[in-house]
Amino acid sequence: MSSGPEPGIRPGTGTGPPIGSGPGLPFLPGCAIKDPTLDFLPTENIFSSVSDTGLQNGYAFFRLPREGVGGETLFENQLSQDELDDLCTKGATLTYGQVKRSAPSRFTPAFVAYDKKVLKFDAYFQEEVPISAEEHYRIRQVGLYYYLEDDSMCIIEPKVKNSGLLQGKLMKRHRVPKNGPGDYYHWKDLNLGIDLTIYGRTYRLVNCDSFTKVFLESQGIVVNPPEELVSDPYTEQRRTPVQKRIVPAGPDPFRQFLTYDTKVLRFYAIWDDTNCAFGDHHPCVIHYFLADDTVEVREVHKRNDGRDPFPVLMRRQRLPKIFVDKNKNFPSCVLEITDHEVQEWYSPKDFGIGKTVTLLGRTYLIYDCDKFTQDFYREKYGITDFQPVDVNKKPLEKVPQVIPPYNGFGVPEDSLQNCLSLFPKPPRKDIIKMLENNLKVLRYQVALESPVPEDKNRRFILSYFLSDDTIGIYEPPVKNSGIPGGKYLKRTKVTKPGSTPENPIYYEASDFTIGSTIEVFGHRFVIIDADEYVLNYLERNAESFPAATVQSIRDHFLPRKVVVETTSSGIPKKDLDDLIVEVQKELMLQQPFNTRQFHETFHHFDKEGSGFLDKATFLNICDRFNVPTSTILLKKLIDYCSCDNNKVNYRDFLLAFPSNLFPEAEGQDQQLNSQLT
Repeated sequence: MSSGPEPGIRPGTGTGPPIGSGPGLPFLPGCAIKDPTLDFLPTENIFSSVSDTGLQNGYAFFRLPREGVGGETLFENQLSQDELDDLCTKGATLTYGQVKRSAPSRFTPAFVAYDKKVLKFDAYFQEEVPISAEEHYRIRQVGLYYYLEDDSMCIIEPKVKNSGLLQGKLMKRHRVPKNGPGDYYHWKDLNLGIDLTIYGRTYRLVNCDSFTKVFLESQGIVVNPPEELVSDPYTEQRRTPVQKRIVPAGPDPFRQFLTYDTKVLRFYAIWDDTNCAFGDHHPCVIHYFLADDTVEVREVHKRNDGRDPFPVLMRRQRLPKIFVDKNKNFPSCVLEITDHEVQEWYSPKDFGIGKTVTLLGRTYLIYDCDKFTQDFYREKYGITDFQPVDVNKKPLEKVPQVIPPYNGFGVPEDSLQNCLSLFPKPPRKDIIKMLENNLKVLRYQVALESPVPEDKNRRFILSYFLSDDTIGIYEPPVKNSGIPGGKYLKRTKVTKPGSTPENPIYYEASDFTIGSTIEVFGHRFVIIDADEYVLNYLERNAESFPAATVQSIRDHFLPRKVVVETTSSGIPKKDLDDLIVEVQKELMLQQPFNTRQFHETFHHFDKEGSGFLDKATFLNICDRFNVPTSTILLKKLIDYCSCDNNKVNYRDFLLAFPSNLFPEAEGQDQQLNSQLT
C-alpha cells in the first residue's frame, strides 16, 4: 500500500490522465480513470488542504460528507435527519431554486393568549366556633379565581354588612403549592363537586360560571354537575321574623320613641328682651322633639351682631307647664323638679303660630313654623290656618335734614360739608378750568371807600385768579403811614351783596370795570386802575365778557396808549421787540426774580397812573431790585424807553419782565418792597 498518490494521478480527485512519460488519454470529460487503490486512504491525510466548503455564485456553501473516516462510503441511514432533508432538497435547489417553505405558525406567549381570562368557582368552607353558645360552626361562602395567564389563584369572600368578620380577600393572588415536593395547582386539578385543600383549609367547589365551564370542556375535561351552595345556619336563623310584642293599651314611652324618632317640630319665635338694659329682639328657633316631649331653644345669630356665638340658648329638656300646690315655706329652688311635683308638661298643643309661651322665665312669640310642623298639626289637630305673623320692625321715618344758616367762617361750600358727613370732604374743583387758566391773574388797583380820613389815600392791589374764581387783596406798605400793609385778604371766593348762603352768587371777571364798586365782607373798594394784561386778556376773549366790561378797560387805557405811541414814535418797534426778547432770554438763565413785586413797585410810585416815572426814581428802583441781567442790555433798554423831559416809560420797560416769568418767586416775602417804600 502506498501512502501517497500515484504518479500521474491528479491530486484531490483520484482520477486523471497520467502525467508521466509516454502517451496517455487526454484530460477530457469521460476519459478520466479512477484508481481504486486510493479509496482506502484517509482523506485528511491525502487531501488535508482541501476544505469541506465550496463556492457557488461567489458565496460559500457547505458540502455534505460522502465518505467517512478511512474512505468508507456513508450510507443514508448514517446521516442525520437534517442532512437527509438537505439531500432531498438539494437537487431541486440546483434545478428549480430554493424551495419556498410554508411560514411557521405565529407564536403567542401564554400571558398574551390568556390575558384577562379567569376561571371562577363558587365554593364554601366550614369554620368552627368554639366560644359561642348560639352556634358551633359557621359556613362561609367564597369565590375562587384561577388566572390562566400565570396559573395563580386567589380567594375572595364577599363582604356582608355588620357581620363582625374580617372579610374580603382571604388569600392573595399567587401560585398555590399542591403538595410537599413542590408541585402547584393547575386548572386540570379543578372541577365541580371536589374538595380542595389549601393551606390546611378545605374548600368545596360547588359551581362555576359559563366561561369556566366552556373552557374546561374545550380542554377535554368532563365538568361535574353543580351542587347546592350551603348557607350558614346562624345567618338563616337571624333572618327569621321576630315575633311582635304586645303593645300595652296605655301610653308607652318606648312606642312613642319608635314612632316619632327623628321627628321634630320647628317653630320660629322672637324673644323680646327690650325691658332690660341693652335689650333687643332676639330671633330664636324652638325645637319640640316628639320622641320624648323635650324642648330646645336655639338663638339665631347674624354676622357682626355683637353677641357671643352660643347657638343653644336653652338645652334640650322637658319643660313643666303647671306645678302641683306645694308648701311655700320650703325652699324648693334648691331641689330638682320631679315628676310628681308637675301637674302638666308642655305638649304640642301648647305651641302654635301667634301664641306666646313662657319657657324658664323667657317669653317667646311664635310667628312661623316649617312645613313638617304644619303637616303634623293639620293631620293631628285639624288646624289649617298657618298664616305667619309679621314681626319685622317698621322702618323709622327719615327726618328731613335741616342745614343751619351760614355762620360766616370759611367758604360756604366748605362749611356745608360739615353738615353732610361726619368726616367733611373738600368740595370738588373744576380741574379742566384750573389747568386751562393756570397762572392767569387779572390785577386791578382799588381804593378803599371809608369815612375815616386816614383811609382815603390807601391803595390796594386786587388780584382775580381765573383758575378758581378767587380774589386776593394786597396792600403795598407805605413808609411812615402808620399802616403796616401786606396781605389784606387771602385767596377766597367773595359773594356779591344780596346773595344768600343757600344760593351764593360770587364775583366774576365780568364784574370788574373801571369805577365799579366791589364789596368784600362789608368793605367797599372802587376800581381805579388795571394791568395791561387785563386789557389784552379781555380783548382775546371778548366773546366771553360783556361788551361794557371790555369797552370800560379800553377807554381807560386809550389816553395812555396815545401818550406811549407819541413818546415812542422815534424808536423802531422791531428793535425794541428784539431787545425785549434778548433780556427775557438772559433772565431765564439767572436766578428766579420776583417780577410781580417788580411790577407792583413801579405802579405804586406812579401816583397819577400815567405810565411815566422820573429817571432818578426809575434808576433807584432798578438798583434796589438788582435786576439779574446784563448791564449793557439794561442800559440799552432804558435808553429806548427814555423820553425828552427826563422821564422813562416804565410800561415799555416792564414788557421785558412779564409777571408770570418766574411764578415760583412770587411767594417770597415783602421785605424788599418795604425797603423801597
